[in-house]
Amino acid sequence: MTSEPDLSRRRWLKGGLAPTRPENTLPWAKDWPSFTDGCTRCGDCQRACPERIIIAGDGGFPVLDFGRGECTFCGRCADACPEPLFAPRQEAPWHQLAEFGPACLAIGGVHCRSCEDSCEPQAIRFRPQLGAVARPELDAERCTGCGACVAGCPAGAIKILSQEQA
Repeated sequence: MTSEPDLSRRRWLKGGLAPTRPENTLPWAKDWPSFTDGCTRCGDCQRACPERIIIAGDGGFPVLDFGRGECTFCGRCADACPEPLFAPRQEAPWHQLAEFGPACLAIGGVHCRSCEDSCEPQAIRFRPQLGAVARPELDAERCTGCGACVAGCPAGAIKILSQEQA
């Protein structure tokens, strides 16, 4: 089933008729144009997510809100979907990495390590600096893009971006 184009004034003023690709799509989701062409916006993936991080985004299409928590890569969203919108789970769920923004307390000179504490794969480290507060460093090889660091950041300074966006 092909979704009808959003002909609203808002969509037109934003520069197009197709839904814009969100920052965070579901794990294993196919490319955004294919996903939106096949997604019926039924909400099955939202109801199946045990972490409750899937929300209705632009146009009603499901997206992830890492401010609510992390993705555990359980695959229940893909299992619940009646449409062929997801890649096999043998593939990587996505190619996303955390990015620290200028609002980061540690970058601003305030001692904070909340993101490091919430990062299970230990992809975020703080190296001591002489005469300064340690700043976060991301190990891209370890980062799964799960979003645990986003919810744990008191300043809201972390985003998870696909490598195409970074």
